[in-house]
Amino acid sequence: MNNEKYQVVIGLEVHAQLLTKSKLFCGDSTTFGAAANTHISAISLAHPGTLPVLNKEVIALAVKLGLALNCTIASQNYFARKNYFYPDLPKGFQTSQHTDPICVGGFLIVDSNGQKKEIQLNRIHIEEDAGKSMHDLYADFTAIDLNRAGTPLLEIVTEPCIHSAEEAFNYITDLRKIVRWLGVCDGNMEEGSMRCDANISVRLQGDTKLGTRVEVKNLNSIRNVKKAIELETERLIKIVEAGETIVQETRSYNADNNSTFSLRSKEDADDYRYFPEPDLTPIQISEEYKAAILSTMPILPSVQEKILIEKYNLSVYDANAICTEKENVHYFENLIPLTKNSKASANWITGPIRNHCNEKNIAFTAFPIKINTVADLINFTNTGKVHFNIASTKLMQAMLIENNKSAVELAASLNLLQEDNDDAINEWVEKTILAMPDKVKEYKAGKKGLIGLFAGQVKKLSNGKADMGKVNAILEKKLME
Repeated sequence: MNNEKYQVVIGLEVHAQLLTKSKLFCGDSTTFGAAANTHISAISLAHPGTLPVLNKEVIALAVKLGLALNCTIASQNYFARKNYFYPDLPKGFQTSQHTDPICVGGFLIVDSNGQKKEIQLNRIHIEEDAGKSMHDLYADFTAIDLNRAGTPLLEIVTEPCIHSAEEAFNYITDLRKIVRWLGVCDGNMEEGSMRCDANISVRLQGDTKLGTRVEVKNLNSIRNVKKAIELETERLIKIVEAGETIVQETRSYNADNNSTFSLRSKEDADDYRYFPEPDLTPIQISEEYKAAILSTMPILPSVQEKILIEKYNLSVYDANAICTEKENVHYFENLIPLTKNSKASANWITGPIRNHCNEKNIAFTAFPIKINTVADLINFTNTGKVHFNIASTKLMQAMLIENNKSAVELAASLNLLQEDNDDAINEWVEKTILAMPDKVKEYKAGKKGLIGLFAGQVKKLSNGKADMGKVNAILEKKLME
């Protein structure tokens, strides 16, 4: 497929479910996972005579995200009715912001082929979520769960300025980091609290006119966003190359077989018959209100990364890995005074500690080993008396069970202390060399990369206890005898 002949043009619409306790226009709970149709009321069921009351926390979160993404905050904005009929939309319309969004413009800087690029935003607007239709519970019926109906969303809309699936992947990754960092949304795409629609078109390289677009709806993971864009790019180019006409439509992505399929022809804005919501007054946002929100905002991840690099001499990679979550940064900053070793602390936080928390689905704050004990473990590992791989697996696992003992005590009792005795190492090296005479010949003939094979075998014979610095030195000497 001649992708170099064409340019893909992508615009993304991300729906972020806000971390409020109640819905956009009523007091129904937004807690995820409740039994179907239990977080509902007369308002969310759209009973006649009910009126909406705006959740003020939604405005604060919208302004917070808008400021973080360099948007202009509209001093006056309002809600409109977006009219369409679907079983999971009780009112027969969705209350949204169309002509007057709360946040206008803005940008997010992302990595694009090793360069920094501003992904331009069109808007961020507030709207309510619909309910959920479940087609797989019954053979002959569709079930409707209205717990989600009326949940507040922010829709973050980019301009059509993204030109690769990788660029889209990086944008969604960084956007998810920011909404989680600010406490705007939990970013859990698997639970549907963050969803992405991708508008995709192709045109010849150098053209400025946009091609006919297709929209792929409700992509529920960052990886799926990338895969769907790659698939649609290839499909659209095939259509153009065959001399056929691209149909504007809405499609869905099937992750099970990595394919997209048509849902319906795409509606235009006129089909929704927008008009101002008569039951809600316009929203007025003052400069004082914006300043108050700005004063509560934390340092953003991009700024925090620079601080970690400059203050603690971390690499860009380590700083970025720590700044995936705000709580990681807090943990790092609390750990550093106890260890004085920023690189080792970063390795432990982004490696074994994060792996354990992810496996158990717990926050860093719930990590069961006390932070001073973690520092003790790091400091002991840095002495070289136990190998990092042993410390981060066997020793850490032991400390999770017996957290009243020090790292030194546990390492000694479990016979995990690294062996630096020359006689013992020499014996392991001799056994390894004698067991692989053919590989010895290859090494002597110039295949110096085989040193890793010999070292690995010595490590295996020693149960991971051999001092690998000494092992490599002795191996190099003996292999050339």
